[in-house]
Amino acid sequence: MLKKVSIFALIAILIIGLTACGSNSTNQQPQQQAEKFPNKPITLVVPWAAGGGTDAVARALAQNGEKYLGVPVVVEDKPGGSGAVGLGEVKAAKPDGYTLAILPVELGFLDKQGIYPFSFDDFTMIMNLNSDPAALTVKADAPWNSVDDFVKYAKENPGKIKIGNSGTGVLWHLAAALFAQKTGIEVTHVPFDGAAPAMAALLGGQIDAVTVSGAEVSAQVKAGELKVLGVMGDNRLDIYPDVPTMKEQGVDAVIYTFRGLGGPNGIPEDRVKILHDGFKKMMEDPSFIETMNKMGLGIDYRGPEDYKKLAEDTANELEPVLKDLGLYKE
Repeated sequence: MLKKVSIFALIAILIIGLTACGSNSTNQQPQQQAEKFPNKPITLVVPWAAGGGTDAVARALAQNGEKYLGVPVVVEDKPGGSGAVGLGEVKAAKPDGYTLAILPVELGFLDKQGIYPFSFDDFTMIMNLNSDPAALTVKADAPWNSVDDFVKYAKENPGKIKIGNSGTGVLWHLAAALFAQKTGIEVTHVPFDGAAPAMAALLGGQIDAVTVSGAEVSAQVKAGELKVLGVMGDNRLDIYPDVPTMKEQGVDAVIYTFRGLGGPNGIPEDRVKILHDGFKKMMEDPSFIETMNKMGLGIDYRGPEDYKKLAEDTANELEPVLKDLGLYKE
């Protein structure tokens, strides 16, 4: 009888033990799955209208998202408020690495103007992706064929020339203001919700020029609808080898935009590293390089620390322009 009881007791103990192991295994599985990152699509927010340079960079990257991160990268354009709408949504998102944004250069100075209620300090800065100089662009049939022609007309007609930008106080507005400041002309600045709507207005004859990047107007220049009078960079652009820089034309005006990758503050460091490494591989993919080169967009990789330094240096350089425009709020 004792032997039978002992056998039954032993069987009971084994059953309890196996059940516990099974229970632990079941409990651990979701935990292990939760630790895998990423395991669902990543949203990449573009805070401007579709068709501009920021949107182009995002889509060129996203096409290789699944290849290097194992999940799709879905681009969502959320324009409005000079980028504040889309960026505000990302800032408020859960810092789990699944909601990212193309962070614009304007995060370095729009808070100083009271336009953004946030700055780069409110985001996790992962890496820089791209940088491009501004380019003074007009309609192909415009009466100006050089910067000198444009400036001469502007001086003879103060305030008559309308230059479009992607929003009051944003970089392309500052590019036009810097150009006007350096040449001593008076122009009328017209804001739009992104470079693409500004270009549409130029093509439609509502404005006379834009100072967006050369890459953003390349399709229209190739189609013979627009022409670039001068590039506000240190060197000529490969896509416009015959177009001289502003400096070559006697105007000391150099200004670049840059676009980086970031997300809400507080993304865990291990996830930041995974995102950084994955997106860096996307940048190194031949298809990304080919797409960027074809559009004339400059590839400019910088890691987190160099990216932060670029943002700080640019904000400091633009502070005098903001003050001259009366946009800087002390």
